[in-house]
Amino acid sequence: MTEPAAAKAEKRATREAYGEALLELGKENKDIVVLDADLSSSTKTSVFAKAFPERFFNLGVSEQDLIGTAAGLAAAGKIPFASTFALFGAGRAWEQARNDVGRGNLNVKMAMTHAGITVGEDGASHQCNEDIAIMRVIPNFTIVSPADAPEAKKAVFAAAGQKGPFYIRLGREAVPVMGEREFKLGKAQTLRDGSDVAIMATGIMVCEALQAAEALSKEGVSAMVVNIHTIKPIDEQAVVEAAKKTGAVVTAEEHSIIGGLGGAVAEVLSENHAVPLKRVGVRDVFGESGKARELLEKYGLTAKNIAAAAKDVVKRK
Repeated sequence: MTEPAAAKAEKRATREAYGEALLELGKENKDIVVLDADLSSSTKTSVFAKAFPERFFNLGVSEQDLIGTAAGLAAAGKIPFASTFALFGAGRAWEQARNDVGRGNLNVKMAMTHAGITVGEDGASHQCNEDIAIMRVIPNFTIVSPADAPEAKKAVFAAAGQKGPFYIRLGREAVPVMGEREFKLGKAQTLRDGSDVAIMATGIMVCEALQAAEALSKEGVSAMVVNIHTIKPIDEQAVVEAAKKTGAVVTAEEHSIIGGLGGAVAEVLSENHAVPLKRVGVRDVFGESGKARELLEKYGLTAKNIAAAAKDVVKRK
């Protein structure tokens, strides 16, 4: 299976940028503390641990304790970043996220790595394709899914600067760097203008969406590409305006099509401006062990799939 053209660009994992951001934040603010559940070398919190051992806490394989302790530190005035794999942080510790962090509206930053199908060889038991859905339903949480390493770094700084619960979704795999862009919480970015269809993407699927738009242009289809890095609160105005301008919408995410970006966009459009909509994502199945790129292709998370969905909704207008 061939790599997309964007594979030639510089690649970096969003979790790498997370580690760098923590180090910089730690130098700037002594109230920044970091917690991990015995996965610091994988989540990249080890960078912070080495520089500030007195402000780093390894809770061991005890994810509920990880989030509960983070809540206690936040209540004491600290700014805790708590990390483990997405499946364990969003899944195993969901009750603590809801009752301790969300219900208390505490200043805890849950930055979870190894999200999505691109966890690859670790297989279905570790490929978390449900985390956006289960986390965005908790009141008070802001949900961010960065598209690349530079955006991930800005998202971490933004989370540190804004009070309240955060869930930041980060990946294992190195992905194309798309360059520096302005980042503002809750504000979608139009990366490419278009008039026939709006492709609304999040996370690593933003790069695939841009490639799809380029391919569509060669077939006479004008595709807008919107980067929705903040899933909650979603930029309702941007979603509705894009739908009104193009009359058709495709969503793309490395997540289940149920309850994630596709669900959030569908909710907004059904209440404000219904148009033909197609969701590209994991279609209510578990994954399997394999190379990241091969899994994206098998489960339909590629530029080719996005382009096909775009042509479908344009025909339905």
